[in-house]
Amino acid sequence: MELLRKWLGHPEDIYHLLRFKMGGYRAVMPRVDPDTLGLGLRTCYRYLNQTSRSFAAVIQALDGELRHAVCIFYLVLRALDTIEDDMTISLDVKVPMLNEFHSYLYQPEWKYMESKEKHRQVLEDFPTISMEFRNLAKVYQDVISDICHKMGVGMAEFLEKKVDSQHEWDRYCHYVAGLVGIGLSRLFSASELEDPIVGQDTELANSMGLFLQKTNIIRDYLEDQMEGREFWPREVWSRYTKKLSDLTKPENIDLAVQCLNELITNTLRHVPDVLTYLSRLKNQSVFNFCAIPQVMAIATLAACYNNKQVFRGVVKIRKGQAVTLMMDATNMQSVKAIMYQYVEEIYQKIPSTDPSSNKTQQIIASIRAMSLPSGPMASRHHYSPIYLSCAMLLAALSWQYLSTISKATEEYVQAGEN
Repeated sequence: MELLRKWLGHPEDIYHLLRFKMGGYRAVMPRVDPDTLGLGLRTCYRYLNQTSRSFAAVIQALDGELRHAVCIFYLVLRALDTIEDDMTISLDVKVPMLNEFHSYLYQPEWKYMESKEKHRQVLEDFPTISMEFRNLAKVYQDVISDICHKMGVGMAEFLEKKVDSQHEWDRYCHYVAGLVGIGLSRLFSASELEDPIVGQDTELANSMGLFLQKTNIIRDYLEDQMEGREFWPREVWSRYTKKLSDLTKPENIDLAVQCLNELITNTLRHVPDVLTYLSRLKNQSVFNFCAIPQVMAIATLAACYNNKQVFRGVVKIRKGQAVTLMMDATNMQSVKAIMYQYVEEIYQKIPSTDPSSNKTQQIIASIRAMSLPSGPMASRHHYSPIYLSCAMLLAALSWQYLSTISKATEEYVQAGEN
């Protein structure tokens, strides 16, 4: 019944969940027919679905040969990331592997059988992935190899040092996410589905990655603490506490929230670049691929802003909210309206005593100027009394059915929250 009460509070979620379940998902994430693929590519798409909930569906929705290039790009970086994450690999082995990993793409027999990580299959069967990499057009190979090389070097750099300054925070996020944005943008342009400027403007592409990565780092504070990882920049948190872990102490909660708000303000600086980048995209599948994670991120930041729960548990956006964002973020006008909606939500929560309040207000003002909707904001969320009554009745009749939504859909929506 708790699920029913949540839906009664948000009747629009019911409508979008039903719309999504009854076929609306095909508009944003049509799936690849495995019967049209060779054995190697079928294996790669199976690994894609096994190792990624958040990217598998949207990658498979991309048009033409770009779909395969991005699939292989993802798996190559997943293999690289698996090496970085594996704490059982000694540094004297790991560092050379990270630095040289891009060369393994051209070594047909290379594989690594000693990983203990859950996604080790991408290393154990790397010959299949590298074979499909070499089957790609050279223009795609060159991009993937170059990004893999730069990312491996960056990962090796941060293995033995923590993120201290905000500059280093940007640098770390560049290596693990900004380079992904740059690589994807170059692939978009190489496919000729997007103009050359999309791949050439590395600053905007980098911001796309930084916005997502910083959002994840902010939201995952408690999980990272529990697993012994620290990604919040010392330059910021040291102004509020002596140790990053001290932010979880009840007596420090007010200072913890102020630190949180400062990092969210820092992250919001990337939104203008995100809007400019998205406005340049022409292909619908590429737009969906890029826009959906960005609107999920702004909704997550709005949920985290000034929220003590970040230091006590997990902050997630509702599943119905995630579905609504996926269904809506298919054109620039809607994306601007979504961005406007959530920065307004943040603005309404800014404490007058917060040390970052002026900076937060300033960046929100710049985002407002870029995302001010041309029509009334209510148009996206206006529901008539008759609709609300019907929706609430529908909730009472169908909440149990919706709670058993298919595994594939459930996992994709959950991935949007993550």
